[in-house]
Amino acid sequence: MKPAAPDTAKQRPYAIWLLGAVAAGVLLAAGVWWMQRPLRVEAVQLRFAPLVQTLQFSARVATLARVDIGSTGTARVAQVLVEEGAGVRSGQVLLELESTQELAALAQAQAAQQQAGARLAGLRSTGRAAAGAAQAQAQAGLDAAQAEFARVGQLVNQGFLSPSRMDEARRARDVAQAQLAGSLASTQAVAESGTELAQAQAQLRVTQAASEAAQARLALTVVRAPTEATVLSRSVEPGQIVQPGRALLVLALSGPVRIVAQVDERFLQQLAVAQPATAIADAYPGQRFALQVLSIAPLVDAQRGAVEVKLALVGAAPAFLRQDMSLSVEVETARRARTLALPVAAVSGTAPGASASVRVVVNGRIALRPVRLGLRTLDAVEVLEGLSDGEVVVLNRDAKDGQRVAVDLVSARLAPVGALAGAPPSAAAALGNSIGR
Repeated sequence: MKPAAPDTAKQRPYAIWLLGAVAAGVLLAAGVWWMQRPLRVEAVQLRFAPLVQTLQFSARVATLARVDIGSTGTARVAQVLVEEGAGVRSGQVLLELESTQELAALAQAQAAQQQAGARLAGLRSTGRAAAGAAQAQAQAGLDAAQAEFARVGQLVNQGFLSPSRMDEARRARDVAQAQLAGSLASTQAVAESGTELAQAQAQLRVTQAASEAAQARLALTVVRAPTEATVLSRSVEPGQIVQPGRALLVLALSGPVRIVAQVDERFLQQLAVAQPATAIADAYPGQRFALQVLSIAPLVDAQRGAVEVKLALVGAAPAFLRQDMSLSVEVETARRARTLALPVAAVSGTAPGASASVRVVVNGRIALRPVRLGLRTLDAVEVLEGLSDGEVVVLNRDAKDGQRVAVDLVSARLAPVGALAGAPPSAAAALGNSIGR
């Protein structure tokens, strides 16, 4: 008797259930593995390194002073002798105005001065001689009149002449005395302390002053450079009518070049006089030059929330510097020769006053660690407390506390000292704008 064949219809549901259970187990195991797999993160190993804190901002080239040159009167321009960008010496003629009227007025004043001088000289020579001769003549006439008066008196007393002749002799004597007094007054008038000579001297001084005033008005028709300078702008041409109060030329007085910047007041505590700095011009990104903080304004611009900072060149000024040229300046505000430094990306809470923390790797898992920070740069911070040399710090801020991780060590990529010097113009401008409000 043959054994009975297996009932395949009854075994098929069991096989299907078994396959489903196996598949579910596999999926469950895969899910558990997926949930417990280590997170792959980038991390840096903490090491001692130098760190420099800098402050970067935009600035402009300035000189000690600018001078607007113009005319003090209304006149026509005869000629302009300088061009924009020209260097001028002290006293050099910049432009000339028409001076026909001023020349005529000067000639008239000089003629009046010569006339007054000639009159004074005449009083001191021929005037004094004539007064002296008149005085001598009057004295002789008085002497003769007095002698005649005495002789007539004797004859009247002797009865040879009538008393009326005595009156005539007396009148003649009195007239001679008056003439002598007049000649004496004339002599005193032409003396050095006399009134006539004083009037002549005063008239000479008046004409001298008028001549000097005419010369001054003539001098105003020639505009000269007040000192050594550079012509920044020229807004006048020959034949143009100019008036007082209008700037015809703008000069930059020669002197030490100054770099002026408006720095956000939030960074005021980082700045100090004599701090070293470097600068580059957007037009010459490959040519940096050294600066030094010269002064920090005591007042803050309330409208812009900025403080004016002036910097001085260290050494000779580069030949390419121009007035009002835009610069990107980097000031070294602090330096550490050897310190623990981390990239900013590895730290949570880098704002001043905030509590900071990092994610360190301990036994393959994330551990949150509070830290105390020091210097801060654009891409690095100094760690004062909370970490030690050699610890591994995760750059991924999304990693959770206690999470398993697989670490890929990368370099810290901290900016080197003087990074601004090698930056392209656009990068330098971006750095300058990063601190603005």
